[in-house]
Amino acid sequence: MSLDRLLAHLGRMQQAASEIGRFLRGVDQGAFFGAVEKQRAVGMNLTLIGEAAARIADEYPEFVVDHPELPWHVMQDFRNRITQGYFDIELTALWDIAQKSVPELLLQLDSVRHWRAEGE
Repeated sequence: MSLDRLLAHLGRMQQAASEIGRFLRGVDQGAFFGAVEKQRAVGMNLTLIGEAAARIADEYPEFVVDHPELPWHVMQDFRNRITQGYFDIELTALWDIAQKSVPELLLQLDSVRHWRAEGE
């Protein structure tokens, strides 16, 4: 497997996480709970993150082992929860992930991608 493909997966994860931040900029929890389009946009981007994480785990298992700081199983599990039971997803959980976990994930992805770009 090529490094370019790995970087593409990481880039997709980073793009989806960034989009969540843009979609929720200036939106409070009450507005989020009342805006189905925001909920679906966040859910779709979390699904994309989880799908990219699953592909990395399948195609680059050594990368996953080398980077345990990234929540690989959490991302994949939440993707599965969304795709298998979207209408049962608790909005509070979706909001909390978008507000707390996604910004942290962006920092981790920046760090990993920078580290890889340096060739270390």
